[in-house]
Amino acid sequence: MADKPQPETGREKDSGAREPRRRLLSLSIAALGIVFGDIGTSPLYAIRECFHGDYGIPVTPVNIMGVLSLIFWTLVLIVTLKYLTFILRADNHGEGGIIALTSLIRPRKLLQRQQKWLLVALGLFGACLLYGDGMITPAISVMSAIEGIKVITSRFEPYVIPLTVVILTSLFMVQPHGTGKVGAVFGPVICCWFVVLAVLGVAGIVRQPRILLAVSPWYAFDFIRHNHLHGFLVLGAVFLVATGAEALYADMGHFGRLPIRIVWLVLVLPALLLNYFGQGALLLRDPSLAANLFYALVPSWLMIPIVILATAATIIASQAVISGAFSLTRQAVQLGYFPRLRIIHTSASQIGQIYVPLINWLLMICTIGLAVGFRSSSHLAAAYGVAVTSTMLISTILFYVVAREKWHWRRLYLLPLVFFFLLMDLAFFLANIGKIMHGAWFPLVIGGLVFTVMVTWKKGRELLGTRIKSQAMDFAALQELLAREQPTRINGAAVFLSGNPDVVPMALQHNIRHNRIIHTTVVLLHVATRELPRVPNSQKVVLEKLGGGFYRLTANYGYMEEPSMPNIFSLAREQGLEIDLEQVSFFLGREKLTIGERPLMPRWQVKLFAFMSRNAFDAVDFFDIPPTQVVELGVAWEI
Repeated sequence: MADKPQPETGREKDSGAREPRRRLLSLSIAALGIVFGDIGTSPLYAIRECFHGDYGIPVTPVNIMGVLSLIFWTLVLIVTLKYLTFILRADNHGEGGIIALTSLIRPRKLLQRQQKWLLVALGLFGACLLYGDGMITPAISVMSAIEGIKVITSRFEPYVIPLTVVILTSLFMVQPHGTGKVGAVFGPVICCWFVVLAVLGVAGIVRQPRILLAVSPWYAFDFIRHNHLHGFLVLGAVFLVATGAEALYADMGHFGRLPIRIVWLVLVLPALLLNYFGQGALLLRDPSLAANLFYALVPSWLMIPIVILATAATIIASQAVISGAFSLTRQAVQLGYFPRLRIIHTSASQIGQIYVPLINWLLMICTIGLAVGFRSSSHLAAAYGVAVTSTMLISTILFYVVAREKWHWRRLYLLPLVFFFLLMDLAFFLANIGKIMHGAWFPLVIGGLVFTVMVTWKKGRELLGTRIKSQAMDFAALQELLAREQPTRINGAAVFLSGNPDVVPMALQHNIRHNRIIHTTVVLLHVATRELPRVPNSQKVVLEKLGGGFYRLTANYGYMEEPSMPNIFSLAREQGLEIDLEQVSFFLGREKLTIGERPLMPRWQVKLFAFMSRNAFDAVDFFDIPPTQVVELGVAWEI
């Protein structure tokens, strides 16, 4: 007789209920350390720049209340309402970020399909601007923390720049070793940081509780009304409180919406508001403290520990931005906007922990150069904001397209919402435009250069693909060639990589015509990147038997994945492709590019494309092909 099912005990029920809560808590702590570092270190310099920066406003009670009101509503409307309530809905199979948002655009009508390139270009440019942000964020964050030693004693002032350079250099030097071990303490350190922010803020507020009246939007309107253009330009400094908002969206795939929303509403937003209002209360008591406002909140006996904690928090914030640049680069490579680059996994268990050497060293050189060139966090703040506001503006436009075309939201409700978001984005964007002559040109130039590289590579690969397709043959033509040439059939298996699944690889044609041999088993392999983060193993490999020992194998990967030959052929074996990977010969075409009499692109673009093609990371390593089993055949192409 079968055993009767036993009733679930109270302890088992509690255990089952606690498991999701434990996972949610774990994800929330991890999100705290990775997602909120950038926005969490803004109190070090944001309010100071409103009163002490290049566009500093006079430190009067009216202006203090107005600035605090603007900060409060910026965090509520930009971060809480726009990003956490609406933008986070636009996930591509759980992944967020502007590239994921761009890949959600699926035009249905011909006109929309023709206009898609403009939207994609906007999304790509917004993503490119994040590289400039990734260079400024470590410099301004670390330097603003180190500047706290000047408050301890002015004798330390000459050491601010050298210490900043040492910390930044160390930060980039440890990237090849991965962040897995350090990441375990990110959450608790940032949690401690936000608790300290809240406590310091409360200490300031209790001395001037009337600062809490600044939550009224009237003070923000009154500030702009009285200060006119000067007050509008101060919005460029106010925006510094929201510069990490894009990271909330970009890191959604690692943690999910719920942990990010919970941590923001329960801890991060209250701590930030308390600290900002505490700084405002301190200014009401003593307007002369505007130059070092954050550290003025700190008791003298606690100064050294707070400087150390602030430095740790800024390093964590910088690490998150650097890791984000690595992830963005991998997505661009997988989607065909960058040539193959060397990408190293630094963790056996976490797929998201990667290291891209080229990007790391470029970020290091530019970040240290910015720190040395601008020499203070205040000067860096003058260059900060234009790139981020541009990305936010683009995100709003793309959100409208996705909400309308993919989710079918009614215009009656969508247009007022998006118009409201665009109004805020444009206000901050225009307020930051004035920073261009003060250094904000740098992230724009970086974004423009990266965008040029992306567009050139994408266009070059498409033109080259068209040229290859025009001279290539389909499988029926290959059968005619085999009948005509009658190459010798040798035992074994050969894999020919193909960039186009509909044509025969040029390496195979050359092998037949010049070597006059062909293997008994021939696999035409095409690795495709789909516009979704990850492809399930059940859909990853498609095998088609063509007859005569020929197979067409298509491997589908998401833009958050990396192709691997062992993985591909393991899945293909389940579909009936019985070959021993250790005995396979892989044939690759080595492309040699030359400029034709009538080049298909401007000559400078052709030269740039050829340079990138020559220096692209080797396909053998990129696709994880055993190097001792590779045969390369040269193919010359004119562009």
